[in-house]
Amino acid sequence: MIQNKDNFRPNLFFRNKHFNTLYRYFFTKNKPNYNRERLSTADGDFIDLDIASIGSKRVIIALHGLEGSANSSYMRSLAVFGNKNNFDVISVNLKGCSGIPNLALTSYHSGKTDDLVEIIQYIENNKNYTELSLVGFSLGGNIVLKFMGEFASSHAQKIHAAIGVSVPCDLKCSALMLKKWDNSLYQINFLQSLRKKAKYKITQFPNANLNKAKIAKAATFTEFDNYFTAITHGFKDADEYWTKSSSKQFLTLIKIPTLLISAQDDPFLNESCYPYKEAEQHEFFHLLTPKYGGHVGFYTSFKQEDNYWLEYQILDFFSKKSRLVAKLS
Repeated sequence: MIQNKDNFRPNLFFRNKHFNTLYRYFFTKNKPNYNRERLSTADGDFIDLDIASIGSKRVIIALHGLEGSANSSYMRSLAVFGNKNNFDVISVNLKGCSGIPNLALTSYHSGKTDDLVEIIQYIENNKNYTELSLVGFSLGGNIVLKFMGEFASSHAQKIHAAIGVSVPCDLKCSALMLKKWDNSLYQINFLQSLRKKAKYKITQFPNANLNKAKIAKAATFTEFDNYFTAITHGFKDADEYWTKSSSKQFLTLIKIPTLLISAQDDPFLNESCYPYKEAEQHEFFHLLTPKYGGHVGFYTSFKQEDNYWLEYQILDFFSKKSRLVAKLS
């Protein structure tokens, strides 16, 4: 279902996609009260969960984007805003993203939904929540949307609703977008962090048959995913990784209320990442594409109290029958 409402009205400065994208990254000041729990996974590794709890029976499980963490600006904002509106929030640090290197050669990638299955099972077995909802940002959003379609008839039925924000649901097209000159700083920043982690993995696993020189010189996602991501996670190459991991192909299988919010000016996305066709006449999959917002930005002005449009959309979708009354100062 395509949602035609567009009540996102940023001022002139925030209509610039790069300004909106970067402003949230640099200037969000929210600080949730996190308590960390470590989930031991079936593969002998671990996932760190940062939990912002107020004792609610409703919980939002949040997944960050590429090279993010529970401390990413959008994750902190959601945790604080969720608590203010009677939601517990469990912010997932994907493997290798909690500030502590994970134990295995593999870590996380755009389509790794098996870790999300274990996270949900852990929460169900160890917590007393009556309602579980999912939110994923960017890469984490791709994982969430893929999960909702991939496990629509099994694990996904345990979920009340789900949301993806600024999702590169066609991974190959998103990778090509980030090769463009006006997006090059994003790619450089991501690859700097990814190469550093890969270098550590090569030291950690010297017999893993990884080409250290090619990984160190990888200047695009195509090169890095060919030389590291695909090899370590069992894909033939970057193309196979992107093809099998893209969530777009799973959207028609979704059977639980799911919303995708992506700005039309998102610098990470091209036309293929806006699944209008899949959303048309779909009973459960909703698509909201405001004109502005950048990539996981959605700020409207320089006033912090005005900048919770995204969080309102998320909690309103989950609440459905109740209107939000809490405000942050």
